[in-house]
Amino acid sequence: METADYKLLLTCPSGLSPSQLAVIFDRSYDRIPHPNAELEDSIGQIWEDRIQSNSSLYNGKKFRYGGCSLQDGGEARGVSQACLHLGSTDYRTFVGTNLNPLWENFLAPSEEDVIKCQHTANPLGNGAIVVTADNEIVVLRRSDNVGEFAGHLVFPGGHPEPEKVEVASSQNGQDPVVTTEELNKKVSEEMFDSISREVVEEIGVPATSLSTPVFIGLSRRILNVRPAAFFYMKCNLPSKEIHQLYSSALDGYESIQLHTVSPVILEHMKSKMPGCHQGGFALYKLMIEASTKV
Repeated sequence: METADYKLLLTCPSGLSPSQLAVIFDRSYDRIPHPNAELEDSIGQIWEDRIQSNSSLYNGKKFRYGGCSLQDGGEARGVSQACLHLGSTDYRTFVGTNLNPLWENFLAPSEEDVIKCQHTANPLGNGAIVVTADNEIVVLRRSDNVGEFAGHLVFPGGHPEPEKVEVASSQNGQDPVVTTEELNKKVSEEMFDSISREVVEEIGVPATSLSTPVFIGLSRRILNVRPAAFFYMKCNLPSKEIHQLYSSALDGYESIQLHTVSPVILEHMKSKMPGCHQGGFALYKLMIEASTKV
């Protein structure tokens, strides 16, 4: 499914639990350098220009989305299991490829998404559709302090952290501290742990108020081909209490306002979202549609 703003890479309307979402983390899913040396050199130059204008930037590790494989549960159930293929990248390469003014030059001429984006960093972001006890959806307005889409509306989220699963050592030519199977399991767990962490830090609710996240799919915005994984979570607090807690959120500097809105109202607000988050809302609507058919 593709619109002018986003493409749905994977839809899981029934929602996948942690036991249903596996990960293969491997260097074969890392970015392939572009054969144009001048274009490759622009990555470093753009990064230097960015840090000159913003000294607070740092080059953090990211997971790179390199595709997925599926197990179909049948027409009625849809996808019953999924496996994400992840490599390693960093923020510097993201700035120099996906956020490069010439980002389209990094795309390979292919209809297959993984091949098309083989030369871009494609760090995997995440987002959560958090539904309150009074059936409102939590949406944040981004501040001017963020690196992209300042002032836009987004779902709470960020990205899973490679450092949380000791990925850095195994990707730097050193001996892995865990086996491949253990590492894949840890990365899979981080997919779910990270989104719960992001929600707690960004909107200020206690972790105990949140249900276990379920994975509902992957969306990629058309602009600079950034992918994001989306999850559904229920919060047992009413909107009024969430608004009160938001004032003391740990990552409050990333946003300036919290909204709790109905799906109908959000339908009219979604044009103010980055494309990948518009795709996240589309994934949520597919989940609701599937639940009404059961």
